[in-house]
Amino acid sequence: MAVNSRPPAGEAPPAFELKAAGFTLPVIRLLNGDMEAVAEQIGAKVEQAPDFFHNTPVVIDLGAFPEWAGEVEFPLLVGLLRGYGMIPFGVRGGSKSQHAAAEAMDLAVLGEAYSRSAKAAPAAASAGAAAPEAGHGAAPTFTLVTRPVRSGQSIYAAGGDLSVIAPVSSGAELKADGNIHVYGVLRGRAQAGHRGNVEARIFCQDLQAELVSVAGHYRVAENIPADLRGVPVQVYLDQKILRIEKI
Repeated sequence: MAVNSRPPAGEAPPAFELKAAGFTLPVIRLLNGDMEAVAEQIGAKVEQAPDFFHNTPVVIDLGAFPEWAGEVEFPLLVGLLRGYGMIPFGVRGGSKSQHAAAEAMDLAVLGEAYSRSAKAAPAAASAGAAAPEAGHGAAPTFTLVTRPVRSGQSIYAAGGDLSVIAPVSSGAELKADGNIHVYGVLRGRAQAGHRGNVEARIFCQDLQAELVSVAGHYRVAENIPADLRGVPVQVYLDQKILRIEKI
């Protein structure tokens, strides 16, 4: 006689368990709003231990961020960390306005209980601790450029984002199927959403571009207001209208 191993009608077997767990994670403690300096110094750390940071979740600590530094440029910071292969997923500390800006970038706002579990991570990173085993899941595609992009050069990030932590000269061209992040002056041309991604954006610290474009919608230098040149901006599409605004 066969035995029916199924649970009684109306009772489904548990599909998951919910448990509390503690993890030690690297923490990026932001000390000022100079994104060029942040990019340069994080790049130096990654060069020392590239495997440590690959596919590593990180917490952004705003507890020491000074009020005089203004708002945190989360689009630039998140793009920078992702460009180096890290996975920024949350912030701790900071003000309500900073929390709102972080949440707009899909970052979690972490409480004090989480902070205690993460606080040991910076020492491990600076000491060059053994790298965690990389996950087997597919990581987002990023192209990172660390050297100046000179006139006549063309860089294309197929299938993903492009991060440049150096100046982009007049006559140079940046193209990406996803977002473009420039941690420095952007001259030349920048084309995000090259294959029609209307959600793509351009972020840069110093807009001096000859042309900016998202999914084929563009503006040339003559059509960019003077108050948006030489400052940090983001470029995006809003109802098929190309917007440029300060960040």
